[in-house]
Amino acid sequence: MTMTYTPYHIDGSGRNSPWLITCDHASNLVPPDLGASLGLAPEDMARHIAFDIGAAGVARALGQVLNAPVICSNFSRLVIDPNRGEDDPTLLMRLYDGSVIPANRHADGAEKERRLAAYHRPYHAALAGLAARREDTVLVSIHSFTPQLRGRPPRPWHIGILHAWDVRLSDPLIALLDAEPDLAVGRNQPYPGHLPGDSIDRHGLKHGRQNTLIELRNDLIETPEAQQAWADRLAPMLEESLRRADV
Repeated sequence: MTMTYTPYHIDGSGRNSPWLITCDHASNLVPPDLGASLGLAPEDMARHIAFDIGAAGVARALGQVLNAPVICSNFSRLVIDPNRGEDDPTLLMRLYDGSVIPANRHADGAEKERRLAAYHRPYHAALAGLAARREDTVLVSIHSFTPQLRGRPPRPWHIGILHAWDVRLSDPLIALLDAEPDLAVGRNQPYPGHLPGDSIDRHGLKHGRQNTLIELRNDLIETPEAQQAWADRLAPMLEESLRRADV
């Protein structure tokens, strides 16, 4: 029996805590209508350029611990990046960390629009529906980062907390993480905390929802056991951060 392709997966749709866990770069899947690999070798599709390694497992485990719904994309960021606004120049990447993406080299405006309609917009419509179920939704976006980009120095952080101007949740979370003696914590590292039109901007900031984006170094979350351990570690910190934010 052939499975029908969908551009996102929702776990725990009936869970009803204020938390909403998202994973924009959950999958390295190339949808069936685009072939298997966008012309890239399997080893490239297994790299961080195609998805956030380990992030989906952390997101799903965190959703279980926090009794929160979890939405994960079901297409590679190289197909079209769900964590970019529709007018972002990096929405459809042709070169990423030293790898050329053959299927994207000659993708024109019509192909970009087709991918937006087929994958990007349905994901965001589903995310918006989940976020709107409660007035007090708190958005937590789970990502991962590679320990080192090609030709760049190693990244020293174990975890990064990304935020824009709304630091109600991020500030207490950073304080709690900084108190952990075994962690190197980056504020808006290894990436800036705000891209206009990105998922947090679109579903968090523009609606006044408390939010934070968590970046975990991907070599720390390679196994299901490690993903569960990080979820178990982060959940009470998030709960305490929300208590402090609401004071």
